[in-house]
Parts: sequence; structure tokens; C-alpha cells
Amino acid sequence: MAAGTRAAADAARQEGAGGARGTVTQRLIADHLVEGTMEPGGEIGLRIDQTLTQDATGTLVMQELEALGLDRVRTEASVQYVDHNILQADERNAEDHAFLRSAAHRFGVWYSKPGNGVSHPVHMQHFGRPGATLAGSDSHTCAAGSMGMFAVGTGGLEVALAMSGRPLRLRMPEIWGIRLTGALPAWVSAKDVVLEMLRRHGVKGAVNRVLEYHGPGLAALSAMDRHVIANMGAELGATTTVFPADEAVRDFLRDEGREDDFTPLTADPDARYDRVDEIDLSSLEPLIARPTSPGNVVPVREVAGEEVHQAVIGSSANPGLRDFAVAAAIVRGRQTGAGVSLDVNPTSREILQDLTRSGAVLDLITAGARIHQAGCLGCIGMGQAPAVGRNSLRTFPRNFPGRSGTEEDAVWLCSPETATASALTGVITDPRDWAARTGAQPPEAGAMRRAAHNTAMLEPPPPPAEAARVELVRGPGVSALPDLDPMPDTVRGPVLLKVGDDVSTDEISPAGAKALPFRSHIPRLAAFTFTRIDPEYPHRATDREEDGEHLVVGGDNYGQGSSREHAAITPRYLGLRAVIAKSYARIHWQNLANFGVLALEFMDPADYDRIQQDDELVIEGVRAALAPTAEPCLTARNTTRDEEYRLRHRLPPHRRAAVLAGGVIPALAAHEARETDA
Repeated sequence: MAAGTRAAADAARQEGAGGARGTVTQRLIADHLVEGTMEPGGEIGLRIDQTLTQDATGTLVMQELEALGLDRVRTEASVQYVDHNILQADERNAEDHAFLRSAAHRFGVWYSKPGNGVSHPVHMQHFGRPGATLAGSDSHTCAAGSMGMFAVGTGGLEVALAMSGRPLRLRMPEIWGIRLTGALPAWVSAKDVVLEMLRRHGVKGAVNRVLEYHGPGLAALSAMDRHVIANMGAELGATTTVFPADEAVRDFLRDEGREDDFTPLTADPDARYDRVDEIDLSSLEPLIARPTSPGNVVPVREVAGEEVHQAVIGSSANPGLRDFAVAAAIVRGRQTGAGVSLDVNPTSREILQDLTRSGAVLDLITAGARIHQAGCLGCIGMGQAPAVGRNSLRTFPRNFPGRSGTEEDAVWLCSPETATASALTGVITDPRDWAARTGAQPPEAGAMRRAAHNTAMLEPPPPPAEAARVELVRGPGVSALPDLDPMPDTVRGPVLLKVGDDVSTDEISPAGAKALPFRSHIPRLAAFTFTRIDPEYPHRATDREEDGEHLVVGGDNYGQGSSREHAAITPRYLGLRAVIAKSYARIHWQNLANFGVLALEFMDPADYDRIQQDDELVIEGVRAALAPTAEPCLTARNTTRDEEYRLRHRLPPHRRAAVLAGGVIPALAAHEARETDA
């Protein structure tokens, strides 16, 4: 870093983030701050060192790079992973993989082949480094905070802009310090730590906050344990999660053959946080999230005895060898319960290699487990869908309704220890109680360090001259981005849908084997929009005699969950002009603005109850209210009920311009046209 930039960063760090002082988060933000000031609530712009994209979101990102006219990415490293849609039931996923590989070669991006593993742990193993920033088009990008990175999940267009060298803009978060003390007892693991946070604070508890873990309890948590915790910070609504880069991170990088990438990064001894919490790890017990929310957490003993039909171990919430080796050790010499399917989804090919070399795969399959390829798969409903109404215990990060691929599912979230013990007994079982009955000893964690190092499935980007000659491979399933028209001065139309609190992006634009193969074809994917809430929504949007423009009304935390920007694009394609909600999840709020949808909030939340589905609303003076210096207030008139509601938006100037233009890409095109004319 140049001396002048370092001085500015040091000054910014001294100013602090509100009441916070001397934290790891402050250091990371200050070292990358290029716009704004570090005051909570204001917008900041950060220089981005690395990006990751995955195949469920990456096809749109590559199309956006093309629309932006980018020749080659401007980051230190950008990686395209193929980990979500690797179940090839027909030609569509394979066509997308071919497109992504050609686009990665064209734009200078690393390409991780199908079956190589889930993006987050693979990125951590091969590219992550303490002190760096990472933007990813996947909400669980925050997992990289486990090694002292500032890693943010965001919409694909935000990532495309970062890949082109533009800053990542976000609201400056509060910094929430969670002090860890003690050590985890036997049969309790890192999953139970983050479930305890969800039990205390729910799925909205960390919105617009960074979770920064510190304290003496860190000493007993490996880098991969921290990854488990950081990964599910997304389920608390956090901007990201940050851990220090200490000896545990050095050990991890040494095991990966990358110790030279280690840089120590810790909080000052007298660091101050905007908010504080404390967890005594030694006091924790096995926890489980009931269907259908990660925040619906109770002790395992409270629900013990519930019948189990499936247990699945894997996903980005099980990044390391340990979680799979624990399962193998528990089932060794035993058999899964009658009627129980134990599914094992290795997180990476390297983990699968180590499990095979150690004999753990033989232990698993002898016990009745089913081994699947390395990737996300069941986590986003790509295989392993459970039977209707039958309990499925999963070590995954989310259990939103229908996300498993089964509409009427019953998915519980728990640790590998709880899932495996329950698979053996056929009922939900606290692993401590199982161990007491069987005399089983806790598996030895010290023997669970990874040994395999396989980079053969990571394709480096070609040299610039060669990349410039690459033609994009477009199958018939890859459509062009839709044309988005500017925002009118008057928004009028019916409330085509009214939804409650905590509606997830899985409910707006579903995952699963039926919908996700169409992710690169917006007109086809639009037919699935909101169908988990209202199967007739797409038909009602397209069958209207008028121009199709309409509004949606939502409760608190509208758009929680995945970063997939399809949840903004497909409703916009069907005519959505504005959403009026009590509050929004961070990423979806950004995605709405990026694609020209006006995100409004009730100034009086009680007005939510006064609006009904199919009411006709009129909002006038929209363009004036989105002028750069205008007050962010508007009025909606309900012509059906002869009522008015005061509304506000939280759009900073550059996002106002994007919404007025119909989205970020039209806004950039208009800006470049003006510069050319000038």
C-alpha cells in the first residue's frame, strides 16, 4: 500500500466506526476504503481484491460483464465455481457449464470444474488470504471471514462491477463483538455455536452488522470450525462475519502449503465494539433448528424421539474434513436405522480423497451411507429431496420451506454429531445420550487434518492475448439480459401479492431441480416467481389487460436468504415496479435497486395491515423524489380504499440514478453515452 493511502487508512481507523475502536473489522475496512466515512448507516465504497461466483448466479454475472464491455477482470483473483447445479438431469446445466468456462477464459477468471467442491471452502483453501476483501455472488461468501478477510455476499451485478475495478458499495455496518470463552465440551461442535447465536438473536438479529468473534475461546477453534460459524452469519442477516488471523489461520495456511500468504491481523487489546455479546463455549449443548427457519432453535433433548427418515451431511456449512470424519467414526461398525437414508455430500474433492485414503468412505458405505459428488446439491434442492412431511436432519445452513426440493418438507438443521447419531437410532437423538448408552468415545479431532492437495480441477485464466480470441459458448438455454425501461414518474397498479415477514429469496425465485436449470433463461425462470407463495402469481402478472405493472407488499426482513438476483429480475420481468415493505434484507434491497425496482418502506408500519391484495395503488412524483438531493419521502394513494400511506426510500444518490434509469446497466450505458457526446 502506498504511504499516502496507508496514512489515510490509519486516519480513518482512528476516526472509528461510531463507538467501535481498534477492531479487526475496522482495520479491514479502513485499508480498503475508497468512498465514504466509517460511520454506521452511511454508504461506503470498498476496493475489492478477490471475487467468487458460482454457477447458479455466475451466468448472469458473465452476461453483465459482457454488457459492461469489460475486456479482463481488474481484481487480484476472480474464480468461477461450478458447485450448485452439477446434477445433470438434462442438457441445460451442462450447457451453462460450457458457457461459464468460455466466459471465464474470455474475462481472465479462474474456473473450478464441476465436482471440484463448494466455492467457499475451496476458495479459502486455494485463494483466501488474511487482510483481503472478497465479494461473492453467494450469500455465504461471508464464510471467508474465518481467516481474517472482509468477505461479503452480494448480488451478481455488484460482483460484476467489482470485477471491473469499481468499488463495492454497502451501508457501513455496526461492529458487534462476540467474546468467546471456555472450550466446547464433547459431542458439541462449531455448528452449535452459530445455532446458539440464532437461538438468541433470530434471523434478523445481525442485519447491517458485522459479527466479530474474539476472546480466549478462539484458541480451541480451528480455521474450519470458524468457517462453520462465519458461514451461517448470513442466517442472522449479518453483512459479514470476521475472525482474527491468528495462529489457527497460520496453521491452516501451512497445511495448505501457503504459509507465505499469512499476515497476522488481530484486534487491539482495548478494542471497543458498537454492541457486545458473550458465549461460554463450555456451557453449550447440542442444538437443532426446527422447520422452517434457521432461527427456530431449541436444544436437541427438547425434541428427542421425533422420527427421522433422512440425515444429510455436507454443504458449505461443513467445510472441513473433520465433520465428515466424525460421522465416519460414529458409524464405524454400526448400521443406520431402518428406513433412514444417511446421505454424505463431501464439500470438496480433496476431502473425498482424504476420506477414501483413511478408510472412512468404507466405514460410511458399510454402515449404509450414500456417497454423493462434491458440491452443494441437496442444500439447494439439487437431489436428495426428502419425502413429503418426513423429517430430514441436515447439517446445512438453511431450511426455508421447499428449499430441499420438496414443497411440504420438514427440514431440521443440526451438527454432524446430532445428524449421525440420529441416523443410527432412527429418531432425533442428542449425541451425548447416544454415547452414554453405547459407551462410544468422542472421535479424535487431532487425526482429522487434511492431507490431499489437488489443483488439477482449477483451470487458470489464459494470457490476455489468448483470452481476447475466446468466443462465448451460448447454448439455447442462455438468454440475453432483459431490456429494462426507465422508472415512470407515476407508479400505478394493483398489489398483486401481499406477503408476511421473513419472506426468503427461495420463496421469490425458487431453488431446486425444477427451477434452477432455467437460471440463465429469464423468461422461462419467471414462470416460477413467487409460486411457493402463490402458484398463480406469474399468470396473474402476465394475463392482465394493462401493461402488467404492479406492486408487492411485504413485512419485515423482505428478501432474506440467498444473494440470487433472479429474485429481483424475474418479478421485474413480469412487471413489478415497486415493493413496499416494513424492512428489507440487505442483499435483496441492493438487487432490487440494481434492476430498477423501487424499494419503499412504510413510515408507519401499521399501514401494512390496511392494504389488501388487489388494492389499486398510485404513487406520484417518483422521479422528483429520486432526485439526488430530494427528501426520500413519497405518498401512496389507495384508490380502492380511499386511503393514503406515507413512504420512504433509503437510496443514496448513485442508487437513485440506477432506479430512475431502470437499473445499473442502463444507468451506466446512459452515463457513457453522455460522456461520448460531451
